[in-house]
Amino acid sequence: MDVFRKMTMLSLEQATVLPYLSYRLAMDGMRVIRLEHPVYGDPNRMIGENRLGEERMNTYFMTINAGKECVTLDLGSPEGKGILKDLIVNLKVDIFATNQLPRNYEKLGIAYETLKSIKPDIVWVGLTGFGPDSNEAAYDPILQARGGLMELTGNAGEDPQVVGIPLPDMGTSEHAYGLIMKALVKRAMTGEGSRIDVSMLMSTTSWLTVPICLTKSFGNKISRRGNTHEFFAPVSVYETKDGYVYIAVGNDRQFASMTQLPGFEKLARPEYEKNKGRIGDVRNLNDTINACTRTKTTAEMIEMCNRATIAISRVNTIEEVIEDEYVKGAMLTSRDPKTGTRIWMAPPPFMTPFLKESDRQMTFPPRFGEHNAEVYRNIGYSQEEITGLKEKGII
Repeated sequence: MDVFRKMTMLSLEQATVLPYLSYRLAMDGMRVIRLEHPVYGDPNRMIGENRLGEERMNTYFMTINAGKECVTLDLGSPEGKGILKDLIVNLKVDIFATNQLPRNYEKLGIAYETLKSIKPDIVWVGLTGFGPDSNEAAYDPILQARGGLMELTGNAGEDPQVVGIPLPDMGTSEHAYGLIMKALVKRAMTGEGSRIDVSMLMSTTSWLTVPICLTKSFGNKISRRGNTHEFFAPVSVYETKDGYVYIAVGNDRQFASMTQLPGFEKLARPEYEKNKGRIGDVRNLNDTINACTRTKTTAEMIEMCNRATIAISRVNTIEEVIEDEYVKGAMLTSRDPKTGTRIWMAPPPFMTPFLKESDRQMTFPPRFGEHNAEVYRNIGYSQEEITGLKEKGII
């Protein structure tokens, strides 16, 4: 919507949790300006390969930072705090966000009350590991460990494993995205700003609906169990002649349909008619299904199950995911005007009006301090002043 294009987010960000949130807002067409320290910057700029041959523009950084601008500013200095005020006032900043530790809020002059005194209707967002009263360091794998995800991931009796994507990071970002939308509605209706604090731990544990309820309420022991499901069977990965498929049977009627597939007639046993019986003998059940699927190609299994309305999928590589009919035409792209390098990014959860109008193209991830001259000139600083600030290490 055009309303987002009229909004500005100033984001003191690093790592993943906040950059992914601001990236989501950039997909809406919002102006997103990254704030980075003029010396240290975002450590993620140095992660991955240096494909451009430039400092602080490595490949890992590129994945979630398209569509943004970047300015540098030392908020630890009195002069830097004054410039922050100028940015907020002159850019009419709608959203300020940070994933700094709470102990740094006052020191850097970014506490909610401080910024509210500058712009009363500002929406302030703080993303932390454990909430505004904690200064514990937190990265995604730490939250996976503390938040129970590792306990639920891996094979039974083996070591706990991390999930293959940074779910606490990205889940927290999505929760914060929704809260920002609520805050913007509130502001439109009342004129009031908001303070939003999102804990990565609480975001992570909020996903544990079944494990927490059944453990606390009924004393169940919920732990990792490989590719199978705690409550439904058959649900697992099965080998084919040329790969693997994942089959998920959600009820007894679907299982009855499965027993009628060519080559699967041996599954039609009285003890398997009900889900309880299948769960009770899940290992032998899966061994029997594997014996059946190994006689079929992946394509044959998919065709048979689709015809019978049984949920199935090939276990795709990332290369195969990219070529999926739904994914291929929804990926985002960005081209570097300096080097001509083109990158492709994951598709958005939904295609925003902004992305439709831009034909799914976003500006290239910003270089370190790339927009200093443009942004600072636009808020009233002369080139001589900008040069002086750079020489003093303020920007």
